[in-house]
Amino acid sequence: MLVPTIATERLRLRAYELADVPELARLIGVREVAENLLRVPYPYTEQDARNFILSRRESGEARFAITLAKEQKLIGGIGLRIHPQHPRAELGYWLGRPYWGCGYATEASRAVVNYGFETLGLHRIYASAFRDNVASAKVLQRLGMQHEGRLREHVLKWGRFIDLEVYGILRSQWK
Repeated sequence: MLVPTIATERLRLRAYELADVPELARLIGVREVAENLLRVPYPYTEQDARNFILSRRESGEARFAITLAKEQKLIGGIGLRIHPQHPRAELGYWLGRPYWGCGYATEASRAVVNYGFETLGLHRIYASAFRDNVASAKVLQRLGMQHEGRLREHVLKWGRFIDLEVYGILRSQWK
């Protein structure tokens, strides 16, 4: 899926490029980042980053690299895993450790949710956060997503079962 470039006040969301491989591997390969992401291996190598970028070119997912608008520096990633038959998508995002607590996740998420509703015509967008990931839950709440429930011990991460907190928003609730 071709993804557009989306500009926000401080960020530029764009398609991943192979030139992102070293920085992607460095940022997402930090244990504190990887431990909150379900689909990211640890340790994360440059080959993992290369495979991720190449596989996304063929997928139906809208995946964006999050960069700082002024410096064009990669700081994280965000995307929608689209289920067109229902029209809904799952929102997922991550930021490199040095960029936590700056409001970037909320800013990028707001732009991507808007893209999902306004451009893709989705009816519903949902997301989940590990129960102990309070910062991620706050991002979802700031978007206006409602807490829809807890999936108890729903995922196995590094040998431990983890509860998922599920949030969602309908197009009619957006804005």
